[in-house]
Amino acid sequence: MLRLCLLLLSILAAPPVAARDLRLDNGVPSIQATALPGKARETLALIKRGGPFPYRKDGSVFGNFERRLPLQPRGYYREFTVPTSSSRTRGARRIVAGLGSTGDVRDSGEYYYTDDHYLSFRRIRE
Repeated sequence: MLRLCLLLLSILAAPPVAARDLRLDNGVPSIQATALPGKARETLALIKRGGPFPYRKDGSVFGNFERRLPLQPRGYYREFTVPTSSSRTRGARRIVAGLGSTGDVRDSGEYYYTDDHYLSFRRIRE
């Protein structure tokens, strides 16, 4: 009977599915790749293929001056534009990729999404 009560308590106390998608990774909330906007999924696929990228600044060093991502040496992070159809400029959406253990953003598995121009990030989980 005690086991049954404990089981019921753990089920009732479990966070909803949407909340589980936002677990923290090194202090950064996360998001499933499938939950990203379509253009962000397209940009992620471009990163993994190595381009070609539509914006000249894609692949440039992201400085992490805001310190919202885990601290790494300068040059570790690269930024890529996620097109925003309603914007005449590059817009606010980006994917920032870390070099990871491979030293290559194409297969590092370390990707972060921001839709508010670096004010907040979510680690992309695949």
